[in-house]
Amino acid sequence: MGKPTGFLEYKRMDNSSCAPEERIKNFNEFHPPLSPEERRLQGARCMNCGVPFCQSALQLKGMVTGCPLHNLIPEWNDEVFHGNYSQALSRLRKTSSFPEFTGRVCPALCEKACVCGMHDDPVTIRDNELFIIETVFAEGNMKPRIPAVRTDKKVAVVGSGPAGLAAADQLGQRGHHVTVFEREDRVGGLLMYGIPNMKLDKSIVQRRVDLMTAEGIEFVTGANIGADIPAQKLLEEYDAVVLCCGSKRARDLNGEGRQAEGIYFAVDFLTRATKHLLDGTPWVSAKGKKVIIVGGGDTGNDCVGTCIRQGCASVTQIEMMPKAPDERTPSNPWPEWPKICKTDYGQEEAIYCFGHDPRIYETTIKEFLTDDKNQLTGVKTVKLAFKDGKMTEVEGSEQILEADLLLIAAGFTGCESYVSDAFQLDLTPRGVAATAPSSYRTNTEKVFAAGDMHRGQSLVVWAIAEGRECAREVDEYLMGYTNM
Repeated sequence: MGKPTGFLEYKRMDNSSCAPEERIKNFNEFHPPLSPEERRLQGARCMNCGVPFCQSALQLKGMVTGCPLHNLIPEWNDEVFHGNYSQALSRLRKTSSFPEFTGRVCPALCEKACVCGMHDDPVTIRDNELFIIETVFAEGNMKPRIPAVRTDKKVAVVGSGPAGLAAADQLGQRGHHVTVFEREDRVGGLLMYGIPNMKLDKSIVQRRVDLMTAEGIEFVTGANIGADIPAQKLLEEYDAVVLCCGSKRARDLNGEGRQAEGIYFAVDFLTRATKHLLDGTPWVSAKGKKVIIVGGGDTGNDCVGTCIRQGCASVTQIEMMPKAPDERTPSNPWPEWPKICKTDYGQEEAIYCFGHDPRIYETTIKEFLTDDKNQLTGVKTVKLAFKDGKMTEVEGSEQILEADLLLIAAGFTGCESYVSDAFQLDLTPRGVAATAPSSYRTNTEKVFAAGDMHRGQSLVVWAIAEGRECAREVDEYLMGYTNM
């Protein structure tokens, strides 16, 4: 504990945020960091609690609070306060594979469980984490870690999202020969094409890929396992196969007119937007269009921010659920995950551009309206109400909303069947790879699954945690024991 009275003396200071009128002009990241001295004082606010809930990952009332990676948060906060950034990174690396990713896109489950947050603002744990890794990169101290000893074991990792990268990183550091197969043209999976550039600059992803390549990990892009490359080829050539293909089967909408032109799944829309920024590939542009986004989660918010940067004429975000309260209710005390309304960057920008929050709650789409060329012109919506635990339509609440572009961000229903079929996997009712409890081993010999393909649609931090744990089980399978 660097400064016993730090939490009493210093107030929370987040990384600053560029004003909406400036940041919507481009797709750049927009959170300039604090100065090193300011960041030191934020590290001093950590109380080094006897029971650090921040790193606990407790499950309370069906939701997790605290870090799924069990990061040694008080330890590296102390090192930040003392200016020992290399030592801070050493403690951070023990549990976290990619702090430069979680420091940007994680919703900070750790902060929601911070003891300081019981009666004051929690410690800026996520910003402190990002400061550590970016400082070490800037100082040139992030060097490739080449394993001193290599085994004769070969592992194929299918999918290069956060789970795949984490599994590959751990197995590579163990000394195994790891090849990562990615069906897209660039490595990174969700990190590259599912998260917009303003949240996670793609040079940050490539920087990590370059480092892993220098450490001996082989990456193969344009490799669609189960389609262009038979699953049997991997089973014959590798000692273990780790499937980290995500939960990419998008949940669709039903209703008359669904086949209209101008309707896209959100991830496809975001992928094309990022490809356009990287290499000029044509994108689906919202410029001058009235946009409707179905879904109120992070992906829906990312679509709002992207459409505004493209120059949309308006944007409306439709959510089926009621609006959450603005503050914790007595039935939702600390350290439970706070079930409160979050106004994210996309909504902030919509409020600036159009003068109101873009979200409409307790609403769904009944019908898609089209012109004689089958081009989307609008939607018919209806209000919803919960009665006796069931969602029902409110009679007489139909409304017509104009729309030229509609994006579906309604979640996902499981992994893509061509991959699970190729490896003959048993699936759970959620449509993901079935394993024994607390295991990542599938019903197919030497095949493992991790990340969204194993747990279902979730957070980047959970994908990394799953990739690391899966790697440990793979190592034990290969070697008969593990020291990971």
